[in-house]
Amino acid sequence: MKKKHIALGVGGAIGAAIAWKMISRPDTVSWEANRLLVDHSDNSNFVDIDGISIHYQEFGDPSDPTLMLVHGFTASTYVWKTVAPMLAERGFHIVAPDLPGFGYSAKPSWYDYSIASHSRVLLRFMNRLGIGKVTMVGSSYGGAVCIWFTLDNPERVSKLVLVDAVCNNDPKNHPILKLASVPGVGEVITPFLVDSKAFLKFRMQGTLDPSNHELITAERIESIQRPIKAADGHRSVLLTSRNWNAERIERDAHLIDQPTLLIWGDNDRVIPIECGEWLYDNILNSRFVVLKNCGHVPMEEKPEIFTDLVVEFCSNPKGRLAESDSEDVRIEQAGNVED
Repeated sequence: MKKKHIALGVGGAIGAAIAWKMISRPDTVSWEANRLLVDHSDNSNFVDIDGISIHYQEFGDPSDPTLMLVHGFTASTYVWKTVAPMLAERGFHIVAPDLPGFGYSAKPSWYDYSIASHSRVLLRFMNRLGIGKVTMVGSSYGGAVCIWFTLDNPERVSKLVLVDAVCNNDPKNHPILKLASVPGVGEVITPFLVDSKAFLKFRMQGTLDPSNHELITAERIESIQRPIKAADGHRSVLLTSRNWNAERIERDAHLIDQPTLLIWGDNDRVIPIECGEWLYDNILNSRFVVLKNCGHVPMEEKPEIFTDLVVEFCSNPKGRLAESDSEDVRIEQAGNVED
């Protein structure tokens, strides 16, 4: 009987904690309340796309060639905070949107948070801003969005840069995403995981190469967590994981004929380097760059090298790269790039 009472007490405490979490969390995150905490907030703008307020940051001269930077799952424009102004200084017009459901873009309950829908929003976003053609630069899940966009709108993409890009549904096999897919369970665990600084720090330790763990600061944790730490952010993270479907990329990646730069960290434990090799084998006009002592986010871990690679690739009419004499960079392109 005593054990039964303890179990009931523990169950009641857990239930009360869940209920309190659900009713006490804010509905959304206010841009105005956080604007001064956002890197490069003076470069931030908002535009309405099909009833969704899209936050984006813009750098450089609009008359220069445009690079559109697309972040990954649970991320935002924050991941580009170092390289975006560096790329602009090197002669490019940079546009970095927050995908619907992330960063400071709106997170509507009616949106389906699929790769296909994100691609359609980016097309309308380009049309609204009057951008005709871009080089798409996509990180992780954003890489999948950029591939999808390129397959649907090849005439709007001059070149493609894929950074540790998602190219299949394997990430859905992660235990947490599998657990989140269970109705009811996902709704309960997502707010606790998204709002947990300890969990986010643990994730970062697996995302970054150990040599770059000095990047794991309280400021970085808070900047990534802040824009999705509300009910609508919890919902968008959950729905994105549930609507994740990258099968088309496995089927159609070989149809891409734009010059494509693949940048991968040699110690990526999120999207393994084998995915980069697969994309290199399947995208004919591609070149594959592996960065030593780098994890899943080269633009944060190796910003100078990343910037140099993207500038060189985009500046060369055919996207060719010079051979590197650096021990930290391995380039593969022979026999797989159009002359």
